[in-house]
Amino acid sequence: MENQSPRQTRAGLSLWQSYLWCCVDVLSIWIKYISFPECSADYQDYTPCTDPRRWRKFGSYRLTLLERHCPPKFERKECLVPPPDGYKPPIRWPKSRDECWYRNVPYDWINKQKSNQHWLKKEGEKFIFPGGGTMFPNGVGKYVDLMQDLIPEMKDGTIRTAIDTGCGVASWGGDLLDRGILTLSLAPRDNHEAQVQFALERGIPAILGVISTQRLPFPSNSFDMAHCSRCLIPWTEFGGVYLLEIHRILRPGGFWVLSGPPINYERRWRGWNTTVEAQRSDYEKLRELLTSLCFKMYKKKGDIAVWQKSPDNNCYNKLPRDTYPPKCDDSLEPDSAWYTPLRDCMVVPDPKFKKSGLSSISKWPERLHVTPERISMVYHGSDSTFKHDDSEWKKKVAYYKKLIPDLGTDKIRNVMDMNTLYGGFAAALIDDPVWVMNVVSSYASNSLPVVFDRGLIGTIHDWCEAFSTYPRTYDLLHLDGLFTAESHRCEMKNVLLEMDRILRPWGHAIFRESSYFTNAIETLGKGMRWECRKENTETGSDTQKVLVCQKKLWYSSNQGSR
Repeated sequence: MENQSPRQTRAGLSLWQSYLWCCVDVLSIWIKYISFPECSADYQDYTPCTDPRRWRKFGSYRLTLLERHCPPKFERKECLVPPPDGYKPPIRWPKSRDECWYRNVPYDWINKQKSNQHWLKKEGEKFIFPGGGTMFPNGVGKYVDLMQDLIPEMKDGTIRTAIDTGCGVASWGGDLLDRGILTLSLAPRDNHEAQVQFALERGIPAILGVISTQRLPFPSNSFDMAHCSRCLIPWTEFGGVYLLEIHRILRPGGFWVLSGPPINYERRWRGWNTTVEAQRSDYEKLRELLTSLCFKMYKKKGDIAVWQKSPDNNCYNKLPRDTYPPKCDDSLEPDSAWYTPLRDCMVVPDPKFKKSGLSSISKWPERLHVTPERISMVYHGSDSTFKHDDSEWKKKVAYYKKLIPDLGTDKIRNVMDMNTLYGGFAAALIDDPVWVMNVVSSYASNSLPVVFDRGLIGTIHDWCEAFSTYPRTYDLLHLDGLFTAESHRCEMKNVLLEMDRILRPWGHAIFRESSYFTNAIETLGKGMRWECRKENTETGSDTQKVLVCQKKLWYSSNQGSR
């Protein structure tokens, strides 16, 4: 059970204990072909755990209705989500950053409401993205140029990972890709309609999410930089819990960038439908809260203000015991981030990790292959297991490229590794025109800090539930032993239907599993209109196979609801 946590070991025992039951269940699926029906056409943008059809069941306080609320088992849809009429294969990267097909994301509301801010505009059959935003209507490039002047660390590889809260159509993250900074754009499914879907259609990393009552699905000390451009998050309300969450996920020495209210209120307040007194008060509250969290004002110019999180624990150690917010106690794990409630306390970085701060961690691209010190938190994690994993994935990915010649070309852009350990699959693809969402199971040993320390991005997730994304947002899904590890918890049929939902037509899925599971996967794949073929592994293993599947393009024949 190398590289597995005690929880995974127990899961393995559970799997063996239920072997006979699993065997009967899977063999019955393997023998009997199931043809999955189509969902109705009005489910073309279906997001099961953030479904507007179910919002009325949840409260609007702190926008909790926008958080994840997955349907119970008896309400799950066991049907194939159709594409919009006229759907086409997405425009290829990097051209996709500037334009996409209108029929692939046919939403007029955002075009009408945000055209004056140059978010996007419709021209013929396409949406065009001029690179504007609420705080940068004249172009994101000039906005980021100014930001780089304020933060030189954006230029030399010090800053590699960033999170954009309230991302719009992710133009900020798209611009940073050319500057060597990998940004995860975050936005809820809200009245802006499909911000995250636009981002992913453009080939820019994004995920559905909202800072509300639960932690974001990331470990502590993950991102080198966080950004909010008039994202309208009430940072100082509710005891400052939203800013406390930014503090938690930001690496020591990391930067928080804010543009929009209340920054530059002296000149801007008239356009914000407020008073100068109210904005001055908001600014003072924000400044006081940041100071209490050991942030220091780094630089400020025009509409942009930059704060830096304390690079070490000296500031936290000097805080009075009766200060607010208090330090979190040991009852809450700093890296716990799957349905973990927000608390009005401050997560202080573990002082034993001396090389995880922004000033100590290796600069990009060197940090990709340097063993992170937080690997010691992973069960059986060590420098040798890290180096071995890195080496093995280079061989595996080279083999995958023989099986799927499109991998490594501009035909594949958005990639997900559905159950990564150290991010080795993503690291092996680093020179290709792709980005990879690294997913770590909420039931596995939490290795996601290692992934972020390498300069990669990812999220925690439980594959018994739907992923936080729109349909048709990934070109390639990869899983390595997911069903071996999770089949005792998650029904294979539901996982595969979710993969079909998020996979683009003509997209590929690579399964590295034992033959015991690949036969069942292949049968279910045929019922989802996939074409699958079984291959040997690169080593010719007798116990493991590689199953390569491709989703086909089809259009809905259902108009009613299912």
